[in-house]
Amino acid sequence: MTAHFRLATVADAATLSRFGADTFIDWYLPDNDPENVQLHVQQTYSEQHQTAEITDPGQYIMLGTIDGVLAGYTLLRTATPCPNHSTPDMAEIRRFYVGRPWHGTGLAIALMDAVVRYGHTIGAHGFWLTCWERNPRALAFYAKCGFHQVGLTTFTVGTDVQTDHLLALGL
Repeated sequence: MTAHFRLATVADAATLSRFGADTFIDWYLPDNDPENVQLHVQQTYSEQHQTAEITDPGQYIMLGTIDGVLAGYTLLRTATPCPNHSTPDMAEIRRFYVGRPWHGTGLAIALMDAVVRYGHTIGAHGFWLTCWERNPRALAFYAKCGFHQVGLTTFTVGTDVQTDHLLALGL
């Protein structure tokens, strides 16, 4: 498996829309109200929303492809401060998605390495992200990558306010 990484362009918006929606539904539908999941997907993964994220100068979407197929992506944001931390020059890893067929292939580690390296090139000295408290697999992955818990926060899926772990790297 050889993964290739690049920043998304507007031409990727439709693919990102489908991949993001499918991945979110795959992971969160089993443990959430279907109406809330659908509302979140509509608000977050439309092609128009993806285009807006791609063209926002403070956001960077890095794609991970294998054999030309989108296998994962991450959304890096530079203008969002870490809650409860005044550490300067931290970037938020807002989304980190790897499609289920590529779990266990090494893609996730390679994608994390690529986004952290890219973040450093644009001036980030640390990174933060949130992870749902009911996602032990993701929490273990982020710990393996060197992230540690620095607090709790909330994330809303549809109308359901949920608890997330606030994780940081480089604090």
